[in-house]
Amino acid sequence: MLLQESLFDRTITGRIEPFEDTRRHDMKSTPRIPGWQRLSRLAGAAALAGAAALAQAAPVTLNIVDVAGNLAVTQKALEAFRDQNPDLVSSMTFTNAPAPQIPGKIKAMQAAGRADIDLVLTGTDALAAGIEQGLWLKLLPDHDSVFKADTDKYHPAAAKMQQLAQGYGLEVSFMQGGPLLEYNPKAVPNPPKTPAELLAWCKANPGKFLYARPANSGPGRAFLMGLPYLLKDKDPYDPVKGWDNTWKFLKELNTCVPYYPGGTSAIMKELGQGGRDMTVTVTGWDINPRALGIVPADFKVQAFNDFTWVTDAHYMVIPKGVSADKQKVLFKLMAFMLQPKQQAMTYDAGYFYPGPAIANVPLSAAPKESQEVIEKFGRPEYAKMTADRPSAVPLDAKAMVTAFKKWDDEVGALKK
Repeated sequence: MLLQESLFDRTITGRIEPFEDTRRHDMKSTPRIPGWQRLSRLAGAAALAGAAALAQAAPVTLNIVDVAGNLAVTQKALEAFRDQNPDLVSSMTFTNAPAPQIPGKIKAMQAAGRADIDLVLTGTDALAAGIEQGLWLKLLPDHDSVFKADTDKYHPAAAKMQQLAQGYGLEVSFMQGGPLLEYNPKAVPNPPKTPAELLAWCKANPGKFLYARPANSGPGRAFLMGLPYLLKDKDPYDPVKGWDNTWKFLKELNTCVPYYPGGTSAIMKELGQGGRDMTVTVTGWDINPRALGIVPADFKVQAFNDFTWVTDAHYMVIPKGVSADKQKVLFKLMAFMLQPKQQAMTYDAGYFYPGPAIANVPLSAAPKESQEVIEKFGRPEYAKMTADRPSAVPLDAKAMVTAFKKWDDEVGALKK
């Protein structure tokens, strides 16, 4: 197989030219080539072409990196594609990495001319950073013929989230989002219903409220981007000139927050173990940790008065530099992931609730174990809250990167 790939590479780059004579090509200097030699050279060329075809058609290994926890809801479907298409995929590798690290890693790989990562599963954080730095392959409208039939099936809220990808990724799962407050009802009998009440409670109970760094936390992002609506800021989509109330609030809240963990998992462990009494959350991070027993099942959620949902999504993106052969396989994989059967798997154990980005994929279509988890640990009030409250998409790529940096510099840095 290695030999076939080597021959193919050399043929298409022109480094082997079986018929080339390096001398001047005039009638006097070019000797007559006997017929048997011409036949031999033609046979050699045919062998090279055959090797190229074999190399091109050979199954590929796909290296998939998850920076959003998305494998929790998609890995079974990804493996189903592998198992159903042995002629396309020989194997898959799965790796987890923090979202803030992946843009630098891919940028370094691309600068070195390497393509060690074929597909990235990301939230809006690394999606935005990668768009800003020009790391992702453009998918739409460049490849509308492959994807349009499926992307036309996004439900309305998911379709708005797909627009954030600016054609550089395909949304694979959708979450209603937040921001919501999750709390221990024994320690917090009267949960806050406004940002002012949250600030007062936090100051009265220092160290008992925590949230994670927004650049690597879905709940942290929802909290950061939901506050401008709650605090009546001038422009929820302009974190520099339009968030005066939000930045003021976060700096004051900082006085009673002990530190900012690098991810949501650490928050939920501290909440479940009793180290903290309250945190910010989103629908999936409420349901799934309780289903897994990380957070007690009887912990509650509280919505802010007159809040606006900030929705969330996960995306499939391809780094620039991935070979054309792998791109063909990845396009088929991505289209496969948007089919109803695979979309129904994204209900999973409520991790990215509800999960499906495609319309008309009800819970009844999900695997039985998913239905049981949602029925036991889901919250009936979510349906009413979804119907009653408006929703907004997160910041676009450039504004999100700006907001993360401003938070890191002006809020998170205060705890270093």
